[in-house]
Amino acid sequence: MKRKGLTYRDAGVDLFKVDESHKIIGKLIEKTFTLRRGKFGEVVGEYGHYANLIDIGSGRALAVHSDGVGTKVLIAQLMDKYDTVGIDCVAMNANDLICVGAEPLALVDYLAVEKSDPEMIEQIVRGLVKGAELAGMAILGGETATMPGVIKGAVEGKGFDLAAMSIGVVFKDKVITGKEIVTNDVVIGLQSSGIHSNGLSLARKALLDEAEFNVFDTMPNSSQSVGEALLEPTKIYVREILELLKKAEVHGLGNITGGAFSKLKRICYGKIGMYLDQLPEPPPVFEAIKQAGNIDDHEMYRTFNMGVGFVVVTPEESSETVISICKKAGTQAQIIGKTTTKKGIKLEIAEGKLLEM
Repeated sequence: MKRKGLTYRDAGVDLFKVDESHKIIGKLIEKTFTLRRGKFGEVVGEYGHYANLIDIGSGRALAVHSDGVGTKVLIAQLMDKYDTVGIDCVAMNANDLICVGAEPLALVDYLAVEKSDPEMIEQIVRGLVKGAELAGMAILGGETATMPGVIKGAVEGKGFDLAAMSIGVVFKDKVITGKEIVTNDVVIGLQSSGIHSNGLSLARKALLDEAEFNVFDTMPNSSQSVGEALLEPTKIYVREILELLKKAEVHGLGNITGGAFSKLKRICYGKIGMYLDQLPEPPPVFEAIKQAGNIDDHEMYRTFNMGVGFVVVTPEESSETVISICKKAGTQAQIIGKTTTKKGIKLEIAEGKLLEM
């Protein structure tokens, strides 16, 4: 009898409850927006987008965001390799800031550790610095907290969590929200560097628990070990996005992170939807995860980026410019679909199979 396929819920992440939690949070914190109304720092963005915005005068808004590395830190512990997760932390922040058209400026990190381990901490911070260099951001400082009663990990004494708060700046008349998207705009997908920093709970459940791989075992159909493939740093898209914002007409920007392609709903307003029927073939790491956990296609595409780490929505006449700028920056990009008048995100994958997010 064919075994039941794994889901993100089986790995401890219930996306329905996550969505419900977000709604509860939104209703509560939106009440605080009025506290700055008519004052410096007035909220001019909206809850639930990739980053929110406050007015800082002179026609500018400050974009503010916070994000972390998630359970990718457990792979770092199992590999005893900590010099890349800092890149992920910067990427998870910078890639969301640029979704509203903002130029990333700076971040402050929060590192909570089970035990103070100077060598491990140095490696983590070196990764943060490397990520900051790639994103063109300054690291202003941060907080390192030693909390043995709270922080536990995959390896005794090596437990840690890493997150950051970040800021960027954008002219208010240049903010990108997705409200400019119209029917038959082109959707361009930018290649990911791998799993990035989302869905690691399901990936670990499939590869390490179900298939019983060790992080040092060779990943199927790959020259990398399982741990190396899962630790591959999240690609930072700042350089190419800031360049194309200067040279192309951009209607929407989407970072494919938690919730994967369903995340694109947040840039689709009114009756606008997306039909993505030219998606690239997913990299080997995703096929290995799928096979290890017997995971169905819908669960894969609503959990992982499947090779598309970022999305640009643009008029068809700007598509060649966007793809060319990405190529010059070393990022492969291709048209993956178009916008439609049918609300929702629909994906057509191999053999015409249709998935609705």
